[in-house]
Amino acid sequence: MNSNFTLITGASSGIGLELAEVFAREKHNLILVARSENKLQELKERLEKTYGITAHVISADLSKHDAAAKLYEMTVSRNWVVETLVNNAGLGALGAFATSAWDKQAEMIQVNITSLTELTRLYLPTMIANKSGKILNVASTAAFQAGPLMSVYYASKAYVLSFSEGLFEELKGTGVSVTALCPGPTESNFAKVADMEGLLLFKMLKLPSSRDVAEYGYKVLMRNKAIAVHGALNKVISTAGTRLMPRSALRKIVHSMQGKRQA
Repeated sequence: MNSNFTLITGASSGIGLELAEVFAREKHNLILVARSENKLQELKERLEKTYGITAHVISADLSKHDAAAKLYEMTVSRNWVVETLVNNAGLGALGAFATSAWDKQAEMIQVNITSLTELTRLYLPTMIANKSGKILNVASTAAFQAGPLMSVYYASKAYVLSFSEGLFEELKGTGVSVTALCPGPTESNFAKVADMEGLLLFKMLKLPSSRDVAEYGYKVLMRNKAIAVHGALNKVISTAGTRLMPRSALRKIVHSMQGKRQA
């Protein structure tokens, strides 16, 4: 039995679930990670039956400080070699930072930054030793500007983008590549969980599906692309937009959009 796997965090819903589907279709054996074990078991059974791959389920809450290390130790103890790491798990929350619950903000930092970084650090040395490996870090178009009323979330995605880009350059010549996937607003459960469904942006735009983003993410990962922004409009906004429009104007626009939802 092949002991090489693609490990996907946040695999029970949204982009993570669709990434699992795409990787399984392309004959990757999977380690599916999320908090919801029941959902993961259903996904495992369906993917194994449909695509003939092997999938394992690990229930883990990456908002806990020791979760990344325990996840790593579990895979190593079972001789599961992670040749592709997909850091997809993420949290978001809408509201003024000064009045928000600190526990919620701390969990967001733990999941979006700390656990992502720790998992990358844990699995990377074996990839380098094997001279083969890929890491997909799911950032966001939020990484390209400040986000008033979601300040920690936007800052966390800026970290993911910068961290991934730096690693991409560090790892040249090692056989290992890192890609930062930057989707914009997407039809997924994330908006509901983050209390963002009422935002004008979500109402006005025809949003891409999570599957659209997953298909794109897989493609750019296989091409070893450093930064991949999904969607033509998002590319314009995240590159030309941030150069042509002052940052002060961008943050006011974001503040206004998210303020309407909060009100």
